[in-house]
Amino acid sequence: MKFNRYFRLMVLGIAALAINACGQGGSGDQAAAPVADTAVHDAEVASGSMGEVMARGEAVYLANCAACHQPTGQGLPGAFPPLAQSDFLHGNRNEVMQTALFGRSGPLTVNGVDYNGVMPSMGYLNDQDLANVLTYVFGSWGNSGAAVSVQEVAALRAELGPSGEMVAGERHTGASEGELRYSGAPSAIAPEDTRQIMGAGGPVLSEAEFGVATQLYFERCAGCHGVLRKGATGKPLTPDITTEKGTEYLKALITYGSPAGMPNWGSSGELTPAQIDIMARFLQQEPPAPPEFGMEDMRASWKVLVAPGDRPTKPQHSRNIENFFSVTLRDSGQVAIIDGDTKEIVSILPTGYAVHISRVSASGRYVFTIGRDAKVDMIDLWMEKPAIVAEIKVGLEARSVETSKYKGYEDKYAIAGSYWPPQYVIMDGDTLEPIKIVSTRGMTVDTQEYHPEPRVAAIVASHEHPEFIVNVKETGHILLVNFEDVENLSVTDIGAARFLHDGGWDRTKRYFLTAANQSDKIAVIDSRDRELEALVDVEKIPHPGRGANIVDPEFGPVWVTSALGNANITFLGTDPEGHPGNAWKVVRVLDGMGGGSLFVKSHPNSMNLWVDAPLNPDEKASQSIAVFDINNLEAGFTVLPIGEWADLGPGPKRIVQPEYNKAGDEVWFSVWSGQEEESAIVVVDDKTRKLKNVIKGPEVITPTGKFNVYNTLHDIY
Repeated sequence: MKFNRYFRLMVLGIAALAINACGQGGSGDQAAAPVADTAVHDAEVASGSMGEVMARGEAVYLANCAACHQPTGQGLPGAFPPLAQSDFLHGNRNEVMQTALFGRSGPLTVNGVDYNGVMPSMGYLNDQDLANVLTYVFGSWGNSGAAVSVQEVAALRAELGPSGEMVAGERHTGASEGELRYSGAPSAIAPEDTRQIMGAGGPVLSEAEFGVATQLYFERCAGCHGVLRKGATGKPLTPDITTEKGTEYLKALITYGSPAGMPNWGSSGELTPAQIDIMARFLQQEPPAPPEFGMEDMRASWKVLVAPGDRPTKPQHSRNIENFFSVTLRDSGQVAIIDGDTKEIVSILPTGYAVHISRVSASGRYVFTIGRDAKVDMIDLWMEKPAIVAEIKVGLEARSVETSKYKGYEDKYAIAGSYWPPQYVIMDGDTLEPIKIVSTRGMTVDTQEYHPEPRVAAIVASHEHPEFIVNVKETGHILLVNFEDVENLSVTDIGAARFLHDGGWDRTKRYFLTAANQSDKIAVIDSRDRELEALVDVEKIPHPGRGANIVDPEFGPVWVTSALGNANITFLGTDPEGHPGNAWKVVRVLDGMGGGSLFVKSHPNSMNLWVDAPLNPDEKASQSIAVFDINNLEAGFTVLPIGEWADLGPGPKRIVQPEYNKAGDEVWFSVWSGQEEESAIVVVDDKTRKLKNVIKGPEVITPTGKFNVYNTLHDIY
């Protein structure tokens, strides 16, 4: 077993920490350093004299190690072991170097004292810096280890570091940059909406400091640790845990991170020492409590801008509504309606912040959008210029909206699910009037522990019963909400796996496949028989969006997902009748461009499978798209330079979410740059894979999700 695999662990958030196995001291006790083989290493250590090497190593140590192990190498009692005269450093030299390079966790005895913490990998440092700092530690404070050469570090990294996972420049073992960027998405809850609670037991914060900390927490931490700090994909950060650690410990953790995903907010330069000090004290206080959001609040926000009787009785234009695209303009809080035939922007509408999804009514007439700020908008596509006809705010933060699709109930109801408060609301399908609110707080499927903040993720409308299928993220329950009698809801509760997120239908629209992303599983729900059909193991945080349905030339019908945590593109068999031996099994895994992928896409009229990687740290991947020939999957992918084709100025230019037009002969890509930078939508001919159109201009601000009306309505992906 590879050493770094042995020492890897899941994120401990703030319950445990660690930092690097280094130490500081004066200018270094150089006379104590050499032993018998030092002369061999002196020639290899680095350019310059040993004194220069020690000085460089000291600088790296002070920047990366001293907060935990202290400038004098004495450590912190009960938290971080000493490096001064450390018997661990005088033990197995290779183990010490591996610990610095790959991190470690679990019990460790140093100088007769037991420790049980987490040390993050220092593998993000380059080989020269690692060699310098190890040489410095081995030769300071009474230690007498031999100098470390750059060649030793490079050889160890090459021997034990799996490709793409621990290379210089990556910050965390076991957590890719894509994971970090995705999981750390900010909460849409405004700090001023929270109720501040200042307990007597924690360190003192001024009111201004509490406000700063609350905003920083919602922006940087709530996505992983939850609004209430009770834990989500990250560990709990409640005062009963954090006060035992103390301010200095927490400052070190925030500064340097942990091995499996806690970002190094300080050493990366993203937070200042003053902000880190405030956050360390804030985490020892009771978390601020956001308000609940009930029927009175919803009704106060609900507006019918155009009553159903005043709306057009037929389309007021001759455009092809079925080939309209609803495009999220993320940072401007808008949605653009674009004509897929002419590529003209028909209308730009003020919606909620960072619209997460657009869903289409069963009639194909209305588009329903929901922003991360939990604002739902109902857009009438029949109007000469599509406009919002009804709106409502269903909470403080949200991700999902849907309308009823079952025969006899088409568009009778709409439903929206919230991250905060954790609940869903059923509304009138014509006006968005709120009818019924249901909380999702409850027990987790695995440990049967109460969770106060189980967020509502994906919602889809069943084609088999008058039901909505609702994913409850943190507790891992999939709810089949039967709306035949809204006042007396019948809910079938299916236990799946924790951290349920997004998903889509197989081509028969009987089976709903959804990712339990941090559990590394795909849950398969039989919507006809109302049961869990399978729970399939996959690797490293699947993120399918709605997924892609194709016919594999060897394995038959499959559903495809990519991943945040690695390059895997995973194929699951979906044909229990025609290919029973492949059903609900991983039948093929391809390598894509790398981790950080959010969406895969295909179309029944296409022989292409498209895979993005917008959260990959390598610009060559994030600014491109990978495309596979379905008839020759083993040949690997072709890379298309979508960002280059957009012909934009500076900016990250991340390529996100392939989306087909109705005919399946064009694929649209968002070129997502910063709010103050130029973005675009690039249209590619699916058959030739050549550039066809670029839609850009000052009004195209940070485009992300795109939803073709026909394909979204008919679940074609």
